[in-house]
Amino acid sequence: MRFASLGSGSDGNGLLIEAGDTRLLLDCGFSPRETARRLSRLGVAPADISGVVVTHEHADHAGGVFAFARRHALRVWMTHGTLLSLRELDEASDRGLSVELIRGEAGFAIGDLALLPFTVPHDAREPVQFAVSDGARRLGVLTDAGCTTPLVERTLSGCDALVLEANHDAALLREGEYPPALKARIAGRYGHLDNDSSAAILSVLDCSRLQHVIAAHLSKHNNTPQLARAALAAALGCEEHWVGVASQEDGFGWRDIA
Repeated sequence: MRFASLGSGSDGNGLLIEAGDTRLLLDCGFSPRETARRLSRLGVAPADISGVVVTHEHADHAGGVFAFARRHALRVWMTHGTLLSLRELDEASDRGLSVELIRGEAGFAIGDLALLPFTVPHDAREPVQFAVSDGARRLGVLTDAGCTTPLVERTLSGCDALVLEANHDAALLREGEYPPALKARIAGRYGHLDNDSSAAILSVLDCSRLQHVIAAHLSKHNNTPQLARAALAAALGCEEHWVGVASQEDGFGWRDIA
């Protein structure tokens, strides 16, 4: 099992997960052409994709989903709330496509991968994040949440790899130039995790199997890779360079889970 990122941040997100003959795209916040370009950097063509799974309706995660799926005849999985929200933006958005509805805590399989969606506090209609397994190894993904919950911690505990939001440094956000309402939204219970909150999540998980931790969805204005790495490394008791960072421009390359 392995995983890689097409890019991570407010300008677009996409995570590629592979096991056996199955390659899933988790979120697609880029145009079809840009998605194909970023896939090619990872040695993957759109024709190699088994389907697209969506966490929620925000444009940086779902803006390119239907166009990419339509162009390459792909099936799409998302919650009912996410589908309704996308239809409100464009009532013909999923017309002619195969869309499978999912719900939190109801696992399902796509090819060689088993997926467990779990609900998260975020300002979307029915947002979920995922734990993905090939039967032997498990990847946990948490990229858009305002705070942790017992369900989040229970689902992510014992994973072999984690892609974990470290959106902002609380002090940088507080002292920055964003308007007060936006600051409140980002820092609120339905916004985004800051470095220290993500570190606190790590500190209560069973991390004994962890082979990879990737800090994701970093703000361009309110965080730095150095600050995110330092916070997560302190929680893990590891060297800072061991913590990976997903960038907006390049994401990160393939990571194998042995």
